[in-house]
Amino acid sequence: MDRTRTHSVTRTTARKGATGLGIALAAVATVVWSGSFVAARALHDSVPPVQQAFWRWVVALVAVTPFAAREAWRQRALVRRHLGHVLLAALLGVTVYNTLVNQAGVTTSAGNMGMIMAASPVLMAVYERVGGVRLGARRTAGMLIACVGVVLLVGKGSVASGDFSAGDLWMIAAATCFASYSALLRRRPAELTDLAFLFTTFALGTAMLLPAYALSVTAQGTFAPTPATVGPLLYVGVASSAVAFFAWNKAISLIGAARAGTVYYLQPVFVAALSYALLGERTTWPQLLCMALILGGVVLGAAPRTR
Repeated sequence: MDRTRTHSVTRTTARKGATGLGIALAAVATVVWSGSFVAARALHDSVPPVQQAFWRWVVALVAVTPFAAREAWRQRALVRRHLGHVLLAALLGVTVYNTLVNQAGVTTSAGNMGMIMAASPVLMAVYERVGGVRLGARRTAGMLIACVGVVLLVGKGSVASGDFSAGDLWMIAAATCFASYSALLRRRPAELTDLAFLFTTFALGTAMLLPAYALSVTAQGTFAPTPATVGPLLYVGVASSAVAFFAWNKAISLIGAARAGTVYYLQPVFVAALSYALLGERTTWPQLLCMALILGGVVLGAAPRTR
């Protein structure tokens, strides 16, 4: 009896430890990604969006190669077996998502980018419902409130105004892409290790960016490599890509996309603080109201159901 009780306590402690680690890793990714929105906004008039994305992932690939290339090579047979899943994850999480974020940064503020991205957990919940998970009245109400906040933000305070910023619409597309990527992570083949998956998606995603990069260079020319351009690219390549994506992927494997998404709700606060400190962007009262609706909705939707 004592041995059974001891084993039960050990398993409970291990689960709590895994949950705590998962939440901590999700928080690390969220804070670091908040800085990437500020970097995208800072580069909007000096580095074309596709070139931002391409060099971000080149830097990220260089950063992870010493730690992950050997593991990816060792698991190459598994990668080939699950190539469809890995390719789709690379397309959504690497090739498309960050390119959309960079494009959004051309015409909308970093604060708006962070607030719209905070609604991506709502989309994660939608994917869960499609997968057969019952959301319940509270979670559904939270999703609707968060969606109203996003629509008001994009419509400049009026749903009927039609005054939509192109950058806000690009950001909605980016949020959809990120939610889809996160849903895929939950279904990642268990035998494929974190490092092998990370390296493979980075490599494939960068390769898929090459044609768009070549077109951008041909049409727009290259950017000047100065401290003002190289510094942010190094940040988004090393911190926002190599470090944050590893932390986020690991967090989802430990606690799932829905619970990791609850930590992601704090991103607008971090983005607003960073954009004010680094770019001088002020958060207006209408934006604060929209932020309250988005955060209130997602927190309501994430609250555990009472029995």
